[in-house]
Amino acid sequence: MSDARIPVTVLTGYLGAGKTTLLNRILSEDHGQRYAVIVNEFGEIGIDADLVTHSNEELFEMNNGCICCTVRGDLIRTLHGLLARPASSGAFDAVIVETTGLADPGPVAQTFFVDAKLRAQLRLDSITTLVDARHITGQLADSREAAEQVAFADQIVLNKTDLATESELQAVERQLRRLNPLAPIQRAWRAGVALHTVLGCGGFDLDRIVALERGHEHEQEPEHEHGHVHDEHCGHADHIHSSGIRSVSLTSKRPMDGARVQAWLAHLVATQGADILRAKGIIDVAGDERRMVFQAVHMILEGDCQRPWRDGEVRSSRLVFIGRHLDAAALRRGFEACTFA
Repeated sequence: MSDARIPVTVLTGYLGAGKTTLLNRILSEDHGQRYAVIVNEFGEIGIDADLVTHSNEELFEMNNGCICCTVRGDLIRTLHGLLARPASSGAFDAVIVETTGLADPGPVAQTFFVDAKLRAQLRLDSITTLVDARHITGQLADSREAAEQVAFADQIVLNKTDLATESELQAVERQLRRLNPLAPIQRAWRAGVALHTVLGCGGFDLDRIVALERGHEHEQEPEHEHGHVHDEHCGHADHIHSSGIRSVSLTSKRPMDGARVQAWLAHLVATQGADILRAKGIIDVAGDERRMVFQAVHMILEGDCQRPWRDGEVRSSRLVFIGRHLDAAALRRGFEACTFA
C-alpha cells in the first residue's frame, strides 16, 4: 500500500560542502514537483535564504539558532504552520530541510517520529549528507558534527571531486565507509547528481533496507583482522579514532526468537540510545515467513514484519549499528542470546 504522507528530505553537510548549491539545483530543474523549503542558519542574520534560487517553492527561514538543538521546537512549529495552511495557498509535493553546517541531524530526524501530527502527515524520506572531497579528512579529525553528519546519512554526495586526485578520492571514500557502511556514495562536481538518487530514495522506508540487502555491511573489512570470515555467527567493527564513531555489523544464519530480539533492541535503545546514531537490521524470525526489519535513530526505534521471504532467498539476520562507545563483543553476545532454542 502506497504511503500518502508528504516526503521530507534533510540536506546536511559541514560548512562549505555544497548544500545550497544542491538545493538550488533542486529548485531550478524542470522536475514538475513543488517543494516547501526550510532553510536553517546559525546566527541572528540570515544569509542562506538570499542565496537560494527564487522560485515558486515555499521558502521558510529560521535563523535564531541551531535547528538540531534549541530550535527543534521552531522546526515543529514551522512544519505545523505549513501543514495548517489553507488549500488556497497552494499544495506542495515534498519538504526539504537544509540544516546549518554545524548541525547534528539526529534530532532533526527524531522530530518526524516524536510529534504525532507530523508523523501522521509527513514521512522522513532520507538524510542526504554532502561532503567536501578536499577538506573532509581534516573536518572529520576536528569536528564531531562532521562525523555525525556522515554517520546519519542515507545517501552521501562526495562533492568538489575536481579538487582532489583519484587516489585522494579513494582514500576519502574508505574513510566515509568506515564511518557509515550503509550509505551509498556518489561523486559530484558542483553537486551535480541525479535528483532521483537524493529525493524519494526511501532511506527511512522499513521495507527498503537497500544497503543491508546489497551487503554493504561486508564491504569494509578491518585491516587488522586478517583471515576473519563471516560465518554463521560473527561480527566486525571499524572506526575513526578522532570521532569515536564506529560501525558494528552482526550476521547469523540461525533463526532468531522474535520476542527476544525485540526485548534486546528495546533494552539497547533505552540504555545506549544516546550513543547509537543509526541502526538497521533484517531478522529471520523462527516460525515466521516474513522478514522482521527495524531501524533506530538515537532513542527512537521502529520495526515491523514486512514482506515474506522470497523463494530461493537465503534466510539470515543482518544488523548494522553506527555510534559511539559501541562494545562489539557485548553486542555480539546480546545478538547470539536471541537465537531460537
